Amino acid sequence: MRAAKVLFKEEEAGVLTQLNDGSFLFRYNQTWLANSDKPPISLSLPKSEREFQSKYLFPFFYNLLPEGSNRKVACQLNRIDLDDDFGLLMLSAKYDCIGAIKIIKIG
Repeated sequence: MRAAKVLFKEEEAGVLTQLNDGSFLFRYNQTWLANSDKPPISLSLPKSEREFQSKYLFPFFYNLLPEGSNRKVACQLNRIDLDDDFGLLMLSAKYDCIGAIKIIKIG
């Protein structure tokens, strides 16, 4: 199991987890949910008490990944398997991410 904090404008909004079977969970933090001024991180992941589940990396997070030759170079230089979307997300979305989202590895 691997997990990462999902930051929105430098504030922790929730946690993204990859389970041992390769599926994914996303859950908003209670403090984020309790504050009505805090927006959902995505229209496809509305603020909710429920835990979102997916067999694959959620499209919102997948679309933050580098593509094509940039993906190949990032994976090669960091020794990440080309099919390891979550590993690449934790690497690339930590610093260089479009928009207000950052992904920070837990542990």
